[in-house]
Amino acid sequence: MKIHKNDQVLITSGKDRGKKGKVLDVFIEEGRIVVEGINIRKKNARPKKSGEKGQLVHIPAPFSVANAALICPKCGKATRVGYKILDKKKYRICKKCQSEF
Repeated sequence: MKIHKNDQVLITSGKDRGKKGKVLDVFIEEGRIVVEGINIRKKNARPKKSGEKGQLVHIPAPFSVANAALICPKCGKATRVGYKILDKKKYRICKKCQSEF
């Protein structure tokens, strides 16, 4: 997968289109990612102790990696990702500015 944990991404489609956020979790088998502050779902939390009230908890839900574009840390633009192999090590490169990251 071309998007990794802690990358900055731009959402390209859906209700949160145009927003930016940090990737919190990656599910490679399903092709889905969880991004901070994006695709928020409400979940009812039961009270843990007697006398406590239940509450609504806001949780970011996973969505398809196809709906996000990686933001290059060097040029700051949303870009596609390529690969470069140097000294038997594989690097991701920005297709716009050709910098490694």
